[in-house]
Amino acid sequence: MMGRIKSMDERDEQAINRLLDIWESAVVKTHTFLSESDIIAIKPDAKSGLIAIESLYCFHDDTDIARGFIGVENEKIEMLFIDAGARGQGIGKQLLKFALANLGAKNVDVNEQNEQGVGFYKHMGFIQTSRSEHDEQGRPFPILHLELNRP
Repeated sequence: MMGRIKSMDERDEQAINRLLDIWESAVVKTHTFLSESDIIAIKPDAKSGLIAIESLYCFHDDTDIARGFIGVENEKIEMLFIDAGARGQGIGKQLLKFALANLGAKNVDVNEQNEQGVGFYKHMGFIQTSRSEHDEQGRPFPILHLELNRP
């Protein structure tokens, strides 16, 4: 998809809510292991993360509508979500390549049960280095820790 990647320097309520809409549509589509109540419980953490993340960039389509975003902190991709209606158009790949080239990203954690996400990162050159039984908040969702495989 044609568009451009822009820094999210201004994170007003409207911008954060648009990103939360993208987050929720992506999670519903890809995190099928989560119940509706899980998503509701996790959403405040997602909002806090969007506000606090060091580097946050959005992909805007040619009509300037945000369709996806990536957040990086300390060389780690903390978030990469694409609006469910814009999936499969190369937006995730563009955002990931941008983060690798411009933000020093080298690592990512992905839910083990998010098979599409795991497959995407492995396709993009990441390899599993370890595994945790629980996510960072202690919830029982196993996490795979991946690192960019650079020869």
